[in-house]
Amino acid sequence: MADEAPIVEVILGSESDRPVGERVAKELERLGIPYALSILSAHRDPDALEERIRTSKAKVFIAVAGLAAHLPGFIASRTRRPVIGVPVSAKLGGLDALLSIAQMPKGVPVACVGIDNGENAAILAARILGIEERGP
Repeated sequence: MADEAPIVEVILGSESDRPVGERVAKELERLGIPYALSILSAHRDPDALEERIRTSKAKVFIAVAGLAAHLPGFIASRTRRPVIGVPVSAKLGGLDALLSIAQMPKGVPVACVGIDNGENAAILAARILGIEERGP
């Protein structure tokens, strides 16, 4: 939805997370929510990621990451806007990413949806934004 300013920023930790990220994007489109999607690693591109967080006008961030999955926590440590983490089943069935996202320290909240469940991240973003869901 490039014609409108994004209200949800979808950030993938790597290109390998794209299939889950595309499911997020498809659901956001179905819900009529303008979004931006980019690939920025908390490990490989921390400065670029920090700049994106700082300059984004989005109301909600969705961070899609596997393995150590530091991306959602990195984002949450640098903004007070809601962050939704989507663990990806890259290794260990995604349990490593799930635990990394769910076990955030006090004061750095990250909402966490199920492993590879990008659709629920988009629906949760809509609910956070108070946007009425349409259809199934």
